[in-house]
Amino acid sequence: MLLVAAAAVVQRHRLLVVSKRAAPDVFYLPGGKPDPGEDHEAAMYRELAEELGVRPVRVRPWRVVEDTSGLAGAPMRMTVFLASLAHLPRPAAELAALAWTTGADGYAPYLAPALRHQVIPSLREAGMLTHAA
Repeated sequence: MLLVAAAAVVQRHRLLVVSKRAAPDVFYLPGGKPDPGEDHEAAMYRELAEELGVRPVRVRPWRVVEDTSGLAGAPMRMTVFLASLAHLPRPAAELAALAWTTGADGYAPYLAPALRHQVIPSLREAGMLTHAA
């Protein structure tokens, strides 16, 4: 099982999602796999610095999601943190793009399974995402 740490960043009722150059048509939460000996929160901080050039603020553990990885197609356990950003993110490292989505807009068909099945419905239920496109 793949272990992943990720950040759910919501601004103006939209969720930050990213895609990789290797799979530009799949969008997922920013984050990645912890290095050996690294805890999930530290991995999430490191990955956001590498991928987006930002350091998250007001971070809190949110939930653990189990689903199929959008990139590897393998079983995945993703530890998700709710986070805010102090600066605008920009794609770096292996990222192809970033976007802000409601999950009901043009990005919907490109969202990784964990986002479609669990993260977005939970954020909507909590009133954090809009239902509109």
